[in-house]
Amino acid sequence: MRNAPAIEVTDLVKFYGRHRAVNGLTFAVQQNEIFALLGRNGAGKSTTMKMLSTLMVPSAGRAKVAGFDTVREPREVRHHIGFVFQESTLDAGLTVVENLRFHATLYGTPRHQVAERIEYAMKLLGLEGHEKALVARLSGGLARRLEICRALLHKPKILFLDEPSLGLDPPTRTRLWQEIKHLRDRDGLTVLMTTHYMDEVENVDRLAIVNAGELVAIDTPSKLKAAVGLDRIRLSTTNNAIALRQLVAHDIPAWAEGEVIVCCVPDAERGVGRLLSLIDVPATMITVQRPSLDDVFVHFTEMALAREAAESGTGGAHRRRAKA
Repeated sequence: MRNAPAIEVTDLVKFYGRHRAVNGLTFAVQQNEIFALLGRNGAGKSTTMKMLSTLMVPSAGRAKVAGFDTVREPREVRHHIGFVFQESTLDAGLTVVENLRFHATLYGTPRHQVAERIEYAMKLLGLEGHEKALVARLSGGLARRLEICRALLHKPKILFLDEPSLGLDPPTRTRLWQEIKHLRDRDGLTVLMTTHYMDEVENVDRLAIVNAGELVAIDTPSKLKAAVGLDRIRLSTTNNAIALRQLVAHDIPAWAEGEVIVCCVPDAERGVGRLLSLIDVPATMITVQRPSLDDVFVHFTEMALAREAAESGTGGAHRRRAKA
């Protein structure tokens, strides 16, 4: 179906022995969407990616990728996806083109289409001129782009990126994101990725925060930031004592931090004008601080940890009462 989600995950669970690495994840990724899984190391992000790409069988629950069940129809899923792993899987002893040809053969690309597919993918990722370069001599940025290029050879509908810019310098990460957005906008590619770089998450359409294998928040970056709390306005005036008294008299949450007054407001853009209208002394400095994605991540993961601690404490109390 044209408007069906590109990825559908329902109550997905994965055990390693007695350890539950993924605990009932449910979410959907829409077509042409860049979607991120964000979480600490060990949160279950990579395990989830492996289950969705058919590299691992879930212990419970189900997932559909490009409309196909990942357990019952793994071959169909693989034909519609590309995957870039955290660690490099390139053959360092081969050239750029030799790596691409080998991958094309593995995917059963018809011989008469191989050269055309390689040219298409290399142009998309800006790798022209590096055809004969030995992979072992490529920079980290070029090698990462080659891995994405290889994953796109068979023109997948969905691209899985597990920490795509791991180890890359900031300029290369910026270039990589430009290319990913270009692929979404030009070719309608859907991207599911994991990352631990907070600035990267600003580039995604939506993100899901995962903690201990559970989904603790999901929305657009801007809406998640809005859910965390109020904007802060920091200002200095020619007489902070008078300004602070006037702000507090008008029920503005405000306090002094050294030589600066800090005020909390729902919307900083509108709040600045109102604050200035409430004080009788001139302002000498004004800055605005909005909640960051670091704040979002800490807020939701700490809420989850607090919930776990409360549930654990409740459970312990029940057990103690039962023994008594």
